[in-house]
Amino acid sequence: MTDTNAFDTATLRLFDEVARNGSFTAAAELLGYTQSAVSRRIAALERAAGGPLFERLARGVRLTPAGHALHAHAGAVLDRLERAGEELTAIHGGSGGTLRVGAFATANVDLVPGTLRRFARARPRVEPRVLEGLTSRLVERLQAGALDIAVISDYPAGLPAGFTLHESPPERPRGARGDDAGPGRAVLLREDRLLVALPREHRLAGEDAVDLRELAGEPWIEAAPRGQPTLLTAACAAAGFTPRGGLRVAEWTGKFGFVAAGLGVTLVPELAARGVPPAVVLRPLRGPAPVRKVYAAVPGTPLPAALEFLRLLGQWEPCTTPSPT
Repeated sequence: MTDTNAFDTATLRLFDEVARNGSFTAAAELLGYTQSAVSRRIAALERAAGGPLFERLARGVRLTPAGHALHAHAGAVLDRLERAGEELTAIHGGSGGTLRVGAFATANVDLVPGTLRRFARARPRVEPRVLEGLTSRLVERLQAGALDIAVISDYPAGLPAGFTLHESPPERPRGARGDDAGPGRAVLLREDRLLVALPREHRLAGEDAVDLRELAGEPWIEAAPRGQPTLLTAACAAAGFTPRGGLRVAEWTGKFGFVAAGLGVTLVPELAARGVPPAVVLRPLRGPAPVRKVYAAVPGTPLPAALEFLRLLGQWEPCTTPSPT
């Protein structure tokens, strides 16, 4: 029975050199062995293979049929190992491999797509994959090793436990191990303020800023089930009223459609401003209003590609609030 455990990488490389050069002596010179050492290792390989792999000739050697069969497999194995080495070098250097990006819904309106566009120019050989979800789910996947970077927020429960806050992107120490670096690191990207979304023909659409108290009697487009606290209910409570119940729409794009149709008003995170249709205008709120903080989170030992993506996230500029025509 053939002992395949004897076919280690070094032995296969030696076998390949002998096969391609037709000479134990040539292979020995190329790999830094003595000729006798090559002869011994090939003889051991032949014993493991169950028979001769080379015919010994007056000048050099040539493959037997079994040798040809093994050489085909050895070439495939060595080629795969070489490509694996190149891929690992690219991943550790940040120039190749896959980058798994997670983000909550409104971050995927402009922040993440715009950053991905710049990232594609900077690292064209890195393949990005995007997952959308709630912050709690993204944090779970990041800490489980299923994401390389996640855009998360502190709403509604604050920065998730286990993350250390950094003012600038953390550096990845050379040779660092992920299991020695803690569960995760977070960098504050921005504070995401709330804007009020109004139909373009609304009586307040031409104002530079809007006092929420002027909208106390309006129907409001909400997302969460009735009674569940949201940034909208917090903002209205700070203004001294409870928003009058209107339609409930989960997705931001749907909310915009209902506002555009004149069926109500709503509050929109500034991150979503670029997704607003022409029939809707956004206006800042007058006076203090609730804000959420947006972070980029990475594992304890992040990939270089994730750090580059984090750096580019910090360059993002929000869309300017559209003016009515």
